[in-house]
Amino acid sequence: MQSHPARTDVIDGNFAAGRHAIGIDVGGTKIAGGIVNLTTGAIAGRKRVATDYARGGTAVLTDVGRMAQELLAEAEQMHLSPGALGVGLAELVGPAGQVFSDYRIGWKGLDVQNHLSPILPTTVTSDVRSAAMAEARYGAGRDIADLIYVSIGTGISAVLVQNGVPYTGARGAALVIATARTHHHCPACSHVAVTSVEDIASGPGLVAAMGGVSQAEQVLAAAHAGDPRAIDIIDHATMELGRVVALLVNSLDPAVVVLGGGLGSAPGLYYQGLCRSIRTGLWDGDAHLVPVIQGALGPDAGLVGAAAATIHPQSEPANRPVSVKTYQHKGVTQ
Repeated sequence: MQSHPARTDVIDGNFAAGRHAIGIDVGGTKIAGGIVNLTTGAIAGRKRVATDYARGGTAVLTDVGRMAQELLAEAEQMHLSPGALGVGLAELVGPAGQVFSDYRIGWKGLDVQNHLSPILPTTVTSDVRSAAMAEARYGAGRDIADLIYVSIGTGISAVLVQNGVPYTGARGAALVIATARTHHHCPACSHVAVTSVEDIASGPGLVAAMGGVSQAEQVLAAAHAGDPRAIDIIDHATMELGRVVALLVNSLDPAVVVLGGGLGSAPGLYYQGLCRSIRTGLWDGDAHLVPVIQGALGPDAGLVGAAAATIHPQSEPANRPVSVKTYQHKGVTQ
């Protein structure tokens, strides 16, 4: 995968100045945390453990609480006073911080904020909105009014960002592109399989298609070395994902598309193939000129954005005049 420079692990006068928060990024593969300067996005006191989500949501939540306490103690040793804890989660999270999916991290139904708030006041949001906010405020999307952020790693998701604020939607689900259905025709047996884009284009999707490997990096390395099977797998993955991203671009007309996550940040054939596929799917005209760039923060984006979410609004508009519940009461959804 592409190597990104660390934001900073040096505690100096510049880092100590200003407000700080603790950010923790809870992904499908790892839990990463740090102390974040909310003015610059710089990080200190990094920590990382494997998520191991198969243990269950309570065990993962215990690990997050332990990491938060360790980071708070480390901040105090540095004479810093983080004012809040932000948690970005690889699940669907509503505007009020309620977790309402449990695809990997079993926090659905758990009162995460109540569990963590004794450590610090806690904000919970989705990991893609966290990373998108970080890129918009500190990284590749700075000074860009409208962008689409696409995270490609263990999972795949995307979000529209306007004026630095990721859009949540009415329920918090305005990020779901992974479940887009696609049909795959096997040239050997003519069987047609119906699957999802995430099953094809994510890291685990590449691993499953290749067989005999345990990490997406191995598939990318094989393709870079000229392995025709690995090249075909990446071509298929980027063609399917590019079709979905192009639909987003055609629908929302962003100024820029920013790619993040482990695969989105990786140089080489995956990025090149995805760019080609996106361009193929764009309507003719100026939309073909939309830049598709890689994020500047790399794997740090999630934890930086989780910290930033503690002081920045997470949805826009903040006060919608009519809620989904109100519509249901009026019988509109019946």
